[in-house]
Amino acid sequence: MSGGLELRVEPPVGPLWQRRTITVRGAAPGALVTIRATTRRSGGDWAAQASYLADADGRIGLDRDAPVSGDVRTADAMGLCWAQRREPGTSGSAEPLDVGEPLVTRLHAREEPGTGLPELGDAGAGGAETHAELVQQLLVPGVERREVRHDGLVGTLFRPAGCGPFPTALVLNGSGGGINEARAAQYAARGIQALALGYFRGPGLPDFLSRTPLEYFERAIDFVRDELAPAGGAPIVTGQSRGGELSLLLAATFPERILAIAGFVPGAYVFGAQGAADPAEGWDGPSWTRGGQPLEHLWHDNAEVDWQPWNDEPPPTRHADVYVDGLRDRRLALASRIPIERFAGPVACVSGLDDRAWPSSGASRMVLASLARHGHRAERLHLDYEDAGHGIGLPHLPSTDIERVHPVSGVRYSNGGTPRGNARASADSFEQICAFIHRAAAA
Repeated sequence: MSGGLELRVEPPVGPLWQRRTITVRGAAPGALVTIRATTRRSGGDWAAQASYLADADGRIGLDRDAPVSGDVRTADAMGLCWAQRREPGTSGSAEPLDVGEPLVTRLHAREEPGTGLPELGDAGAGGAETHAELVQQLLVPGVERREVRHDGLVGTLFRPAGCGPFPTALVLNGSGGGINEARAAQYAARGIQALALGYFRGPGLPDFLSRTPLEYFERAIDFVRDELAPAGGAPIVTGQSRGGELSLLLAATFPERILAIAGFVPGAYVFGAQGAADPAEGWDGPSWTRGGQPLEHLWHDNAEVDWQPWNDEPPPTRHADVYVDGLRDRRLALASRIPIERFAGPVACVSGLDDRAWPSSGASRMVLASLARHGHRAERLHLDYEDAGHGIGLPHLPSTDIERVHPVSGVRYSNGGTPRGNARASADSFEQICAFIHRAAAA
């Protein structure tokens, strides 16, 4: 720190989900102060920058004062985290890969020379600089991490500090596969025991989604019930994208063994393997099996679908939507619809109105409407966000990576939404789903 300029982060260290207060003091009244935030992530640095106008007391509050220029244009202290973009030469994802390594964001504030109030003469000579750090923990103190290799299951268990029983979530990733340790670790930081379960693209697991047996998840549900002493006696199943579709499917298939479900950007139908398919099976091969037999899905010889978006080719017209086209085959739509009305427990759906990967908002509305028509009496929660797309994730991570390359197929696609809309949806949905999980376990 020099020139009396002070940059403060409160608290400086805390879990990823925790909002921080960021303030500047000691600037010249009316001066512009530029703050740059840089975070080392897998593959290199990500950064965001914004300039703020000091008040008459030389103070700036990032939750109070909107920037006048930069990557953030709204009053939000966490904006310098979620607005970050890759620095040149940087590759990789913004999503944390190692929960044992906290994310360290270095903040650099500089008072721009000569930008103070003109009537104060040389009061705005400026040039003062200062630094601070913001540390986001994935694995908070007291949370126990344990790898699970049991009866063919591959996952990681996160147990909260303190005495149980705890609400227990079975956390499923989407079509990128892998094990979603970051979300499970954040649930554990909120008193929720979480088993992040891999089902493909994990140690000893298949490389593709195609023909994944539901019996694998049945064993996982039984493991949670029998070995982890979940509050309420059964797991809450929650998944993202294909994991959201899978959450609904498991609830309809094993309704007595699951306490509640929370689907993030889910589908309401069983789909083929799409962009996560084994090339030998193709995009329209089956995703799931039961008893060795493939489950019927919407792409199985669909009479109304003569194109597909998982080959990097554009749709036949800019208005085409394969998920709409597929529903015109009414026989197949009926056969592949997930019969969620079989499930009596609490159901939450999280979706984005600007989801460009698939229509999660419409799917969520279909699911909840079907439950209502069949007299469902438990809680139904729909969090449907404007300006949010398919990438509704964890709080305060960069939400700028909207145009993506699928990690399995290599196909380019868009998640949709805006950085600000996705960030707000990620932060709010995490809070609300944590509360939903606690309510479900308590009930």
